Amino acid sequence: MAKTATRGRRRAPARGKSKTRSSGGGLLPWAVIGIAAIGGIVAHDHWKSIEPMLPRQSAPIARDAAEPGPVRKDVPPKQVALATPTPKAAPPVKQSQLLPPATIPTPTIQPVKAAPSPVSPAAPESGTVAFGYCGQGAHINCVGDGGVFWYKGEKIVIADMASPAVDQARCDGERRVAFAAKSRLLGLLNAGPFTMNAAGKAEPSGAPRVVSRDGRSFGAQLINEGLARKPGAAGGAWCA
Repeated sequence: MAKTATRGRRRAPARGKSKTRSSGGGLLPWAVIGIAAIGGIVAHDHWKSIEPMLPRQSAPIARDAAEPGPVRKDVPPKQVALATPTPKAAPPVKQSQLLPPATIPTPTIQPVKAAPSPVSPAAPESGTVAFGYCGQGAHINCVGDGGVFWYKGEKIVIADMASPAVDQARCDGERRVAFAAKSRLLGLLNAGPFTMNAAGKAEPSGAPRVVSRDGRSFGAQLINEGLARKPGAAGGAWCA
């Protein structure tokens, strides 16, 4: 029983300390609240003297914010690139507004006459076509008289001879010679290739040519056979 009482006595002071600690921790919040209440009452009673002090303290702060700081000379000012306005394209001008309408000339159509192509003297022409007698139709490759024939539509006159024409014969003898010369010329032309050399400019009466084969002239052969004469000789040799 004595040990139990001693233990109870020892534990009693511990309980007193805990009460002191709990009472001290509980008074601190109330002290803070009381001080705040007293400060609020004092501020309310002296508000008229405290109010002028508030703008004076805020004015320097606003002034310091409004005043710019010192400008540094070594830092160049920033350059702001301005947008260049884009020029508007001018509306296209019609071509008809720039130039007056030009008058279009009307070409004059002229008939083209077929002219025989002259044969160059330096370039003799060779012929190898088949000939016949000329009739009422188109004269292409045909014999008209003893000294006249058409070759590829061009009228050729044998330049180194002269023979009578059938439709211009003055007598029966001349007519017979004209038929014979015509027939002989047809045979010479159809005997094989021949050569024509120009002997002058082409005229409406025909293109003068010297016709030959192997170097022998057709005109000279007809003269030797009595079916033609030299150019410029007197006529009437075939009429009695």
